[in-house]
Amino acid sequence: MSKPHAMGEERARLLRLATRASVGLALVLIALKATVWLTTGSVSLLAGLIDSLMDAAASIINLFAVGYALKPADKEHRFGHGKAEALAGLAQSAFITGSAVLVLLQGINRLLHPEPLEAAWAGIAVMVFSIIATLALLAIQKHVIARTNSTAVGADSLHYKSDLLLNLSIIVALLLAQFGIQRADALFGLGIALFIGYGAVRIGLDAIQILMDHELPDEVRAEALRIARAVPDVIDVHELRTRESGQHWFMQLHLELPATLTLADAHARGEQVRLAIVERFPQADVLVHKDPA
Repeated sequence: MSKPHAMGEERARLLRLATRASVGLALVLIALKATVWLTTGSVSLLAGLIDSLMDAAASIINLFAVGYALKPADKEHRFGHGKAEALAGLAQSAFITGSAVLVLLQGINRLLHPEPLEAAWAGIAVMVFSIIATLALLAIQKHVIARTNSTAVGADSLHYKSDLLLNLSIIVALLLAQFGIQRADALFGLGIALFIGYGAVRIGLDAIQILMDHELPDEVRAEALRIARAVPDVIDVHELRTRESGQHWFMQLHLELPATLTLADAHARGEQVRLAIVERFPQADVLVHKDPA
């Protein structure tokens, strides 16, 4: 089995693990938060419930999008299906923005019409469980992102990181409400809504960058140029173009070679450059053009 193929299978396994774990956690938290919110009537707990509903919707989208993105290239999609991950990230951004607006409206309403909270300790217990479960999921996602560089899982992870702050905020709000500071619950709900909205903007911008074929990071481009220039007979390298699509990177570059080289020798040097770059970046699909210097 070739190294790129083996890495592809491992990447697929890790992505499926991350997306399934995310969906499972979201569904468990929805059930718990809904039960306790119906008892307490807390705005901040409602924010947590809506956030978990959005998590579930986004994670399910991720589950299908990642599965589609892992499909190999075909004659209708010669560059593969990897951008489905970025589309999933964009969909997450929309879902998260919707959840932020809903919480914002509910928080404003509760500020204008404060109500006492009931059974706040049950809400605190659910939030503590949510924090522990979210930390476990983030550990899985961190492992997967480090080995796959997945946009969809990265977007999911960013949202769950914000959930940690959200859950801590809900605990503080419920504790303050227990001591008679009723508007704290609504104020924390408003703050959480704004924080969620900020995260949605970041996720959306990252997805748009990939969909618009933004160049790979400068350090990756510099390394590819260094590798190409180290090959014998390569005088210079120019017109390096790069982009990302799911698990694949695409690179195009022009080599300046001595005009006296035979066609066969020029081809051999180009292939040497291509293989050297792929050795360093196995996920890269490299196209090399040869120019006489």
